[in-house]
This record gives sequence, structure tokens and C-alpha cells, in this order.
Amino acid sequence: MQTIYASHDPDDWPRPPSCLTAVQLRRPPQNARIAVAGLVILRQRPGTAKGVIFLTLEDETGVVNVIVWRKLYERFRRAVIAGRMLRVTGRLQREGDVIHVIAEEIEDISALLDQLLAPAPEALSPDTQTG
Repeated sequence: MQTIYASHDPDDWPRPPSCLTAVQLRRPPQNARIAVAGLVILRQRPGTAKGVIFLTLEDETGVVNVIVWRKLYERFRRAVIAGRMLRVTGRLQREGDVIHVIAEEIEDISALLDQLLAPAPEALSPDTQTG
């Protein structure tokens, strides 16, 4: 198991399975294998793109552009179509200021959204409430 250390070294970034935030996408080098996660805010499948799907994910720091090639789309079709929140592992592609993640694996983590509304366990404990 890989240990991730907090560091300001540009050569050190969270490796999969840990996810990078949108703002951290400038840290890894071109073609680095990374993971990102976020809410799906846009799905595009232009007719001129020959079956390529473009996803935009949003996290607390910004947006992440994801490219899903046709063959990968067929493998992860359900997650791509129905997922409200996805975790994507893939290769970082940077051209100037434009950054994309070329998807290799896509996981639907929408079930985690329900946990956002659940009260924290300590909030339910009568020992922690003061009045």
C-alpha cells in the first residue's frame, strides 16, 4: 500500500487510488496516471466526435474535463450515462491551459451522495449535546 505524504514538492501528488482535486491538476507531469472525482455537471456526445464522450466533473475546487473513448464507454456505459458522481482514473493530458483526463476506469460513486445528508454520529449522541 502506498503512503501519501503532505508535500509542496511539485513531483509529489496523490497517486491512485487517492484523488486529485481540480486545482491540483497542474502538479502531475503530462501523461501521469491520476484519479479524480466529482459531480457530473455535463455529458456531451457530439455527432462529429465519432463516439467520444466528454464529461465535466465538478469538485469543491473547480471542474475537471474527462474524455471517454468509445471502447471505454461501452465498458463503463452505465456509470457514464446514469452516474451523478463519478471517480475516474486515467492519464493526464495538458495542452497549454487546457487539462483533460483520458479515462481508463470509471466508477459510479453516486451512493456516497446520500451520506452528505446523514447527520454526523457525534451529533446524535446525547453526551455531546449541551443545552
